[in-house]
Amino acid sequence: MMSFSIRLTEEEKNLASSYAKLHSMSLSEAFRRALFEKIEDEYDVSVAGAALAEYKNSGEKSTPIAVLWKEPDI
Repeated sequence: MMSFSIRLTEEEKNLASSYAKLHSMSLSEAFRRALFEKIEDEYDVSVAGAALAEYKNSGEKSTPIAVLWKEPDI
């Protein structure tokens, strides 16, 4: 297990503590969740960007949703 410390202003500490209390979790858990949510969000953006670039480079064309709605079984 790894532990670390961070320096917060009194205002930041109060905000973080209020958030943790509001969500019924420890301050440590609040920071852990926030960190990993941020990492996951940035990873998702990176993967989406790579997928979009791959799509654009493929030369494929998308089908407008209005056309798909006209197809049977949709």
